[in-house]
Amino acid sequence: MSTDLKRRNIPFSPPDMTEAEANEVRDAILSGWITTGPRTKKLEKLVACYVGVNDSMDVQTPNCVCLNSQTACAEMALRILGIGKGDEVIVPAYTYTASASVVNHVGAKIVFVDVQKDCLEMDYVAVEAAITENTKAIIPVDLGGIPCDYDRLMEIVKRKKDLFRPKTDLQKKIGRIAICSDCAHSFGGYRIKEGKKVMCGAMADFSSFSFHAVKNFTTAEGGALTWHLPFGEEPVVFDLDLNQDKNFSKVSMNEGNNWNQRIYRICQLLSLHGQNKDALAKTKLGAWEYDIVGPWFKCNMTDVVAALGLIQFERYPGMLAKRKKMIEKMDAALADINVTVLNHYGKNHASSGHLYIVRLLGKTREQTNGVIEKMAERGIATNVHYKPLPMMTAYKKMGFDIKDFPNAYHMFENEITLPLNTKMTMEDVDYVMENFVDIVKSL
Repeated sequence: MSTDLKRRNIPFSPPDMTEAEANEVRDAILSGWITTGPRTKKLEKLVACYVGVNDSMDVQTPNCVCLNSQTACAEMALRILGIGKGDEVIVPAYTYTASASVVNHVGAKIVFVDVQKDCLEMDYVAVEAAITENTKAIIPVDLGGIPCDYDRLMEIVKRKKDLFRPKTDLQKKIGRIAICSDCAHSFGGYRIKEGKKVMCGAMADFSSFSFHAVKNFTTAEGGALTWHLPFGEEPVVFDLDLNQDKNFSKVSMNEGNNWNQRIYRICQLLSLHGQNKDALAKTKLGAWEYDIVGPWFKCNMTDVVAALGLIQFERYPGMLAKRKKMIEKMDAALADINVTVLNHYGKNHASSGHLYIVRLLGKTREQTNGVIEKMAERGIATNVHYKPLPMMTAYKKMGFDIKDFPNAYHMFENEITLPLNTKMTMEDVDYVMENFVDIVKSL
């Protein structure tokens, strides 16, 4: 019996850190360069090559910028596109607040859609029905680390091109509603398309990753924004002062001759107070002078946290492989009880294995909370991902009602997330699963 196992303490999501990370951070601190600098720039190129938005580390400006959070990255994408007042952005109701709050930050209207019945992916039929002349972007969420159906989303926005009303040069160039993926959970996930692996981060127009402390790959706090535009290498023909363009879609600086370079440049400006030189560029002898071209934001990544990312990057393939083995073991343990789990690995896709979400079929939220309490009594920390946003105070005040999103509530009412992290041993996995099965069978 599971209760006969020696009691263990299993935290939910501790960061997987080693002496190698500590040494790299120490080296960064003692180098004398601790803000945005060479380590951050290297991490940007590593991420860009890993997800496939660049082919080589030799690029001067990668299709990736590292910032202080996924939230900053997601908001950056909307600002680059020039999305703001009068615009609408479609977001799934079942997600964390960062997916939706960024829409509010730029002054646009949040349009929630339900998830699919018995599935955490957004309802693509509902997405298509929600599109209006004001829709400028869709934010799909790779919940748990499983990539959404981006091919289907692309088909939808192409079918709706006649409704699209672009307001900025970049919107005109894209020619349809932009897809700005929330990849907070899915670093390392992929789909197979035409026999080739396409990574999360290269499926949407813009993709934002989280490197927060609870994520598979962590820099303590931080994130990365990648972009994948078919016209990225084409020259930029406009030259308009950002101060006159409140949509932030254009830059008058000479740097950046093509769209990819220009987007990187905009990211630098928006994340560093609108300062036209970063700290690294200002260290060149005699190069102190700079200009402020707009009164913008401060959300850059530092070299201290990027140092963590550089070592995490070396270790990440092994960490993903371990997660896969753990998930396969957990799936096998649940074969004979009345629950459903996420499909992390299939013929045409692979997840990052970020969350192990279980639904206790036929049980209520109260019964599921009872399981959470019993697991805690046995030293096992669990969680819930997520309480739908229309149930949260901030979004109820905006006029949203969970009654309009029945599938989201149905998914939430019996959901429990079991611990899954690479600090766990396989014996820890056995302890978690044997206790979970024992408790669920006793209901």
